[in-house]
Amino acid sequence: MRTFSLPLALTARISPVVVLAAAGWALTSGPATTPAAEKESAPQSAGESPSGASTAAASKQYAAAPAPCGSIATATLKSLVPGAKTAGKEIPSTDTSLRRTCSWNALKGYDYRWLDVSFEITESDAAAAKSYKENTAEKSGGGTVPGVGDAGYSVVNLTTEDKQQTREGVVIIQASNALVTVTYNGSDFESKKAPSTDEINKGAIKAAKEAVAALESGQKV
Repeated sequence: MRTFSLPLALTARISPVVVLAAAGWALTSGPATTPAAEKESAPQSAGESPSGASTAAASKQYAAAPAPCGSIATATLKSLVPGAKTAGKEIPSTDTSLRRTCSWNALKGYDYRWLDVSFEITESDAAAAKSYKENTAEKSGGGTVPGVGDAGYSVVNLTTEDKQQTREGVVIIQASNALVTVTYNGSDFESKKAPSTDEINKGAIKAAKEAVAALESGQKV
């Protein structure tokens, strides 16, 4: 059997304990989890009905984050992350009603793949739109994803460490007062090359569309 050494960053991601700790930190402290600003309510006029505030609150489309590990179809998971347990692993969250994330990763032969799907529920559509703009502004070089949610953005980047390439795609979707973020990356440890931009981008977008569909249908596991 041929032996090979892995870059430190990828070695850490393959280790389950370090993976979950690193992913949890990144997902709770990175741009994808930027706290959403609360929507200010206008002062109530003398002639305004007291029911105005409750009507505004009721207009919030999503009250809680769906179960993320049930948001992606089994066939899609087998295609995007060969060899991974399709049940996935949910990352601990300080408030599962507002933010939930599931991860899948596997090393099959020399091919490594990693997929994260995250849901964040904000106070209002305006708060979600603000957070979406902030997050996408920090990830330049991408493009829009049409036909899903209220706004969509996709970007793919290539990194090299110890001569090992890794290509990562991030898709961010705003759907009403919710944000859906998908991260998908891969490496080939035999060739030291990364999957093509097209493969990573299409995979991330496919997962994002399924995640948004799960959000809209209120899918539970």
